[in-house]
Amino acid sequence: MNTAALERFLREQGIDVHGELRVELISGGRSNLTFAASDDVSKWVVRRPPVAGLTPSAHDMAREYTVTDALQKSAVPVAKTVAFDSAGTTLGAPMTVVEFVDGAVIRDQDDLAALSDEQVDAAVAELVRVLAELHAVDPAAVGLENFGRPEGFLARQVKLWASQWERVKTRELPDIATLHAALSEAVPRESASAIVHGDFRIDNTILDSSGPGRVRAVVDWELSTLGDPLTDAALMCVYRTPIFDLILGTRAAWTSDRMPTSEALAQSYATVSGRDLGNWGFYLALANFKLGVIGEGIAHRARQGSDAGSDAARAAEATPEFIAAGLRALKEGRN
Repeated sequence: MNTAALERFLREQGIDVHGELRVELISGGRSNLTFAASDDVSKWVVRRPPVAGLTPSAHDMAREYTVTDALQKSAVPVAKTVAFDSAGTTLGAPMTVVEFVDGAVIRDQDDLAALSDEQVDAAVAELVRVLAELHAVDPAAVGLENFGRPEGFLARQVKLWASQWERVKTRELPDIATLHAALSEAVPRESASAIVHGDFRIDNTILDSSGPGRVRAVVDWELSTLGDPLTDAALMCVYRTPIFDLILGTRAAWTSDRMPTSEALAQSYATVSGRDLGNWGFYLALANFKLGVIGEGIAHRARQGSDAGSDAARAAEATPEFIAAGLRALKEGRN
C-alpha cells in the first residue's frame, strides 16, 4: 500500500488527515484486499482488487461503491461512503474508501466460539432479516433502477459461470458440462427481481460487539446487482456445506454445526421475506455450480502467484463436490 499516495488522495477529496496516516492489511488474497487506514482522529476502510487473477465481475469496485452509496438511507445497514478512485490512479487499481465500522466480524469457528448458543441464534435471525430487508428495497427508490438487468438474469448467470469455468479451469471435469446443460434446461420461466448481494453470510457482515443480534454493516458488495433474490438465499444455504472451508481457507464460522441447517435457513428466509421457494432445486444447483467454479478460480489465481495463502491450490478440491451436489439438487429438488 502506497500510504503517501492514499493520503494525497484523501486530502484531494477534501478529507482532513490529522497527524500521520497509518495503514494495515485487514484481509486479502482470495477476494478484494482490505486495509484499515487511520490518523489521530478518524479511521477508514480501503479496498482494492487482488494483485493477480482478475476476472471481469468478481472484483468490481465501482459496483461495490455504487450500491453501498445508494443504500445509505435504506433499512439495510452499510458503512458510510467516503470516496472512490474509479480510475485507479492512487494505488494502480480502483479503490473505495468508507468509514470504519466498529464491531465483531465472525469469520471462523474460533470467532464463533466467543458467542453463546443464544447469541448465535440471534445473529442468524438478524442475518436472515437483513437479507429480507435488502430484497425488499425498491431499486428505483434508491437510484439503482439501472444497476443490473433483472430480465434474463438466471439464464445469464448459468452462462456466466460456465464461461468463468473455461477461463479458470485447471483440469477437465465432465460433470461441469453436465450440470451446465441441466441448469440451462431448468431455468425458471419467471423470477422475481431485487437488489442482490451475491455473497451473503455471517463473515460478510459486521455485528454489534455488545449484542450480535444486530448487524451494524453488510460488507463485500462486489458481486451485487439487480437479479433474482432467491439466488442470494440459496447461496446463503449452500455456504453451509462443510467443504466450503476449502474455499475460504479456514474453518469457516458459517459451516459450523452450531448454525441452522440449510433447510432451516431456507424456511426462515421464506417466512421472514414472505417469498415462495419455488424451483428451489434449480437455485441450489446454481449456487453449487457457482461455488465449484469459484473454488477452481482460487486455485487458478494461486498458480498465477496471487497472494491467496499457501493452501489456496486446495480450493479446487471442493469443486467436484459442489458440482455433484448441484446435480443432486436438480434431480432431487433439495440440497
